[in-house]
Amino acid sequence: MPSKGTNHDWLIQYDEETLEPDLPICDPHHHLWDFRFERTSPRYMLDEILEDLNSGHNITSTVFIECGAMYKPDGPEELRVVGETEFVNGIAAMSASGEYGPQRVAAGIISTADMSLGAAVGDVLDAHIAAGGGRFRGIRCSATWEASDTIKNGRWPYGPHAHLDPRYREGVAELVKRDLSMEGWCYHPQMPELIDLAKACPDVTIILDHFGGPLGIGPYEGRRDEIFEEWKGYIADIAQCENVVAKLGGLNMDYNGFGWEHRPKPPTSEELLEATRPYFEYTIEHFGVDRCLFESNFPVDKLSCGYNVLWNSFKRLTANYSADEKAKLYHDNATRIYRLDV
Repeated sequence: MPSKGTNHDWLIQYDEETLEPDLPICDPHHHLWDFRFERTSPRYMLDEILEDLNSGHNITSTVFIECGAMYKPDGPEELRVVGETEFVNGIAAMSASGEYGPQRVAAGIISTADMSLGAAVGDVLDAHIAAGGGRFRGIRCSATWEASDTIKNGRWPYGPHAHLDPRYREGVAELVKRDLSMEGWCYHPQMPELIDLAKACPDVTIILDHFGGPLGIGPYEGRRDEIFEEWKGYIADIAQCENVVAKLGGLNMDYNGFGWEHRPKPPTSEELLEATRPYFEYTIEHFGVDRCLFESNFPVDKLSCGYNVLWNSFKRLTANYSADEKAKLYHDNATRIYRLDV
């Protein structure tokens, strides 16, 4: 039986009928982990994600995104991260057997590596490829950094300017050599540096995660309109980089500052959409439907809403889109970008 998150009783207070239940979806951004007692979902393994995938929508496949899970306890420090690829590939193989249902969980795997290794990171990438069973597609090495201690920084202690580091960029060149992609994960103040990286390294595909991380807590609390205007400029600039595509989602984390988790009941899909609609519409306007893909960011966004409600909020946004546009945004762009066949 799937384990229940600490906010399970809160989440089940509200659900709704699934919209467009037959629309094929590739969820290109979720995590798998265990023993994360600081999270509302301490355990999120195959049973737990399948419960969400089977909550109403037609999820055909997923892409796992690194989360610091199951690193090796010993061996060379730089290679310990390969344990995460081994772990996820095992779950992916279980799912691919068909014994757990038609979905293909973790059909693509994004892991991590210490990009400060520079060109030497190539050996780590090769180890990921070997461990990935043909599923390894690239890395995410977070550049999230904020001076305020109210906002959590990434696992890699790069400081505020990771994407400007010459050795980081040497590592990006190793991705290009292996036809691997890079997840661009930063907070909105680092967006100009990610833009600079995208321009300096035009041959690497960069997937912008979570709208570039617009912050809304700590020193950013109460400044949503001001930050939104700043963020718009960054999105317009990075959209001009043809090697960048944008994930649409990941706005329901605590640092975004919407505070859904503090309400007596979870939000409806209409409420989620109306609070975040400007981010979606502006990004789609600038990137176009060929370079955008919806993401769940589960179980992190499960802090705020259920899986069914989240995807309903996306479908409300695209209610008047054409069938071709929906196919791209929900499935085809993700399978193309991550080179999946499901």
